[in-house]
Parts: sequence; C-alpha cells; structure tokens
Amino acid sequence: MNILMRYYCMPRRKLSRTIFGALMLLTIFTFFVKIKLMSSLLEANQDINPISLLRRNSPFNFKKSKVIDEEETMASHDIEETISLVNKQIVPEVWRHPRSDKFYKCVHRAGRRRTEVRKVKATNGYMVVRSNGGLNQMKAGISDMVAIAKLMNATLVLPTLDHKSFWTDPSEFKDIFNWKHFIKTLEDDIVIVDSLPPRYARLKKARRSPASWSKGAYYKGNILKLLKDRKVLEFTHTDSRLANNGVSHPIQRLRCRAMFEALKFHENIEALGNKLVSRLTENGGRYIALHLRYEMDMLAFTGCDHNLTTMESTQLQKLRLRVKHWKEKNINGSERRLDGVCPMTPRETGLFLQALGFPSNTKIYIVAGKIYGQNGIDDLQRMFPNIYCHSNLATQDELQRFDGKHNQLAALDYIVALESNVFVYTHDGNMAKAVRGHRIYEGFRKTISPDRGNLVSLIDKLDEGELQYEEFSTKVKKLHRNRDGAPYLREVGEIPKFEENFYANPLPGCICEKPWAR
Repeated sequence: MNILMRYYCMPRRKLSRTIFGALMLLTIFTFFVKIKLMSSLLEANQDINPISLLRRNSPFNFKKSKVIDEEETMASHDIEETISLVNKQIVPEVWRHPRSDKFYKCVHRAGRRRTEVRKVKATNGYMVVRSNGGLNQMKAGISDMVAIAKLMNATLVLPTLDHKSFWTDPSEFKDIFNWKHFIKTLEDDIVIVDSLPPRYARLKKARRSPASWSKGAYYKGNILKLLKDRKVLEFTHTDSRLANNGVSHPIQRLRCRAMFEALKFHENIEALGNKLVSRLTENGGRYIALHLRYEMDMLAFTGCDHNLTTMESTQLQKLRLRVKHWKEKNINGSERRLDGVCPMTPRETGLFLQALGFPSNTKIYIVAGKIYGQNGIDDLQRMFPNIYCHSNLATQDELQRFDGKHNQLAALDYIVALESNVFVYTHDGNMAKAVRGHRIYEGFRKTISPDRGNLVSLIDKLDEGELQYEEFSTKVKKLHRNRDGAPYLREVGEIPKFEENFYANPLPGCICEKPWAR
C-alpha cells in the first residue's frame, strides 16, 4: 500500500522519467533475449545468417544507407560488433575467426572509376602467355599477365598452361577455368581473345622472359616499344613478373579481380568441390583444411628428410640431382628443419593441432598429393581419426573425369580449402599463399600459419622430456596467438624476392580500412 501511495504521489516529471527508464530497460532486455534466441538457432543450424536475423528482429532501426565505394555504413558496423559478441558466446575459441570488422574489400568502385575502365578500343598488339609451374603458380602468373596487358594496352590471348612441370598435367586453360567468366569479368579492363587472329598468327613472335618483380615503368618502356614494333609478344614465363609493392592502386586492384574473381574454376570442378564441402559440413559440422606439403617433390626440393628411412632419403637426393633448375644440390636437412624451412611431418602437425586445442574428433581434409614415406599419415591419423581427402570423400564415378589431371584435382582441393572453417598450412608454398590470400580477401577467414622453426624446437624438447605436455601446449598457444590470419600490413623487404607475396596478403592494395575505424 505504501509503495502504491508513493507511486501515485510522485511528481509528474519524476513519474515520466521512471516510466521512460522502465521502457528502456524493457527494450534492452527484449534485445538480449532475442540475441539469446538467435544463439540457440545458430547452434541448431550454422547456415543461418546472423546478420539477416538481426536486421529482421532487432528492436533498433538498423537502416542501411546507400553503399558508395563499397564502404560499410555505421549501421552495419554496429551489427558486426553485435554479431562478434554473439559468435564469441557460441563458437569455441579454436574455430573463432580473427577480428576484422575494421576492414573491407575495396576492389570495385561505384560505377568503377573512369580511369580504370578501358576506353581505347585499338590495341598495341597481342600478348601470348605460356604459364609455368603448378596450378597456383600459374594462377598468380596469369593474374600478373592480366595487369601487364592493362599497362601496355595489349590484347591477351587465353594462356597456355605448363605440361612439363613435376606432375605433367595435360589440362588446358578451358579444362580448369571457366574461360567465359574470365573474359566477361575482365572485359572493362582488357580485351581477351581465344586465339591469335590468322594474320597475326603468321607473324614471328618476339619471345621474352620479363625481369622478375618489375614495376609498371619497365613494361611501359622497352617492353611496350617491342610490342608495338612486333605486334605479337610471347612471354615464356609468368611467375613473379610484377613487383609485390610500388605498383599503382588501379593495377593492384586489377590483380585481385583477376586472381580471386576472374579465375573461377570450370563448372564441373566447382560442382564437385561444393559437394565435398557439403559432405564435410553436414549437420552443422566444422572441418580443418590441412595443406600437408609432405610430398616427394617438396621434400626433394627443400632437402628435408626428418623421420624418413635411409632409403627414402637417398631417393630424395637422387631426384634433387636429376632436376637441373634446382640449383642447390647438397643440403643439410637437419639444419633446414631447425631454421623453419622444412614442411612439417604428419606427426609434428598432429602434435601442433592437439596443442592448439582441436579435439580428437575434428574432421581434417588433406589438401595435398600423396604423402611421402612408408608411414604416410599414420601418426596424424592416430591423433585425429577423421581424416578425409578427395579420394575417400568423393565417389569413384565422381573422380573418374579427373584421373591423371593433377591440376584439376588441385583446383578441387582449393575450393575445399577456401571454404573450410580453418585453413592450416605446413609449408609456405604456392597453394598456401593463394588460399591464404583468398581467405583474407573473403573476410579474413581463420588461417593458421605455424612458426615452424620454434615449433619443431618445442616438439624436440617434448620428445626429450624437457617439457611436460601441459607446458608444451601453453607455449604453442602463446607462440601462435597472433598467427590466425588477422589483418596486418604486407611486409615489405629490401630485396623483392624476400618480400611477402602480394597474393598471399593483398593488404594494402585490395583491402581498405573503414573510415570510422581509423
């Protein structure tokens, strides 16, 4: 009764404030109840888009203004902050993506900047390209060639792929890539043709292998003059022909459009790749894509033979001596391992994933060819029994068309790696660079890069009894706290060869910071 009397006798202004405060508390309470309900829904079905749920159900008016120059609005920023808090509650830490809400993809412009759209229809000549290396080395090289064609206003002929590398894959460009999509995506940038016109096909081509890591001025100078004089220019090598840094912003953006958008795989590869992803993620499952580069060619090239038999090591040495362009023939594998140069063994990889906290029932998809050594992946499979690869996840009928086509199988693995919940690579090769960069481009999806030198040192101490497992795990986690694919600026070096690869980290160049986050 006293409470009611106080309520009715309360001054009008104070009463209004009390009612307003109660309404605000009710609104906030309703909002957090809805977040809790949304969390339950997400746990039941991970395919639900939490942003769309918030936009539909939020008691606040998250009005999205017109997007200009691909910059997110403040409303989207608020939504992302809320989603980040929700995800922290429902996603275990080992699967959690790094914070990246301050950054966004900035390769497309509203209407595309006039200076970037191709205006001149006349061409200075034709570029014939012979790509070298495996799938991802060729992809990066082709993307550089697209940028170089733009610099010289050249018409690009669909590239010819390498059939003489270690895997001797006979596939052509149209067998691996969606060539119509490639041409369409880049039509505002350069002209791409299927083949040389007959009158140009009869001309003697000017053959060149451009200087590695060259800047735009190099191509606009002597190389452009040669193209104009001879009309048909053939590049015999495509890898690392353009500098990582010191290249104009429009050209850097074009490289990303070519690499991460235009070079889409053939419809058959995309279809099967998406099927494999669905099988790994059915019923809301998560998986790691593991680029376990413990393969014969990589071990021979690096001279690494840890945990191999004497006969296996001798076989690697013979392969290294047979390959002419592998200049270093006598290598101390033990020193290389401690320097962090060697690919991690299956056992080292298993210990690493365990130490990070991944449970033993984690699904792991191996993104690699045949693992070298008589024990194969036995050590890894003892720790993580749920091991998959395209050969045991796809049916024989599904894989029949890919028989003997290593680059097409690599493209299949690329799709599964790109869409994985976590990507882990055990050696910084071309595929690791390409997938890592693509995952950064698609929103900084979690990518773990082991500190191999320090990690193998810790493993040796664990094996020798100098460390107990709990201490080992703590040290591994601490060592890799900032190696999960979070945003950082690409590392620039004095020598281009030792700089961080542009396609492995397109920040800066294709990723920008949101204005209000600076």
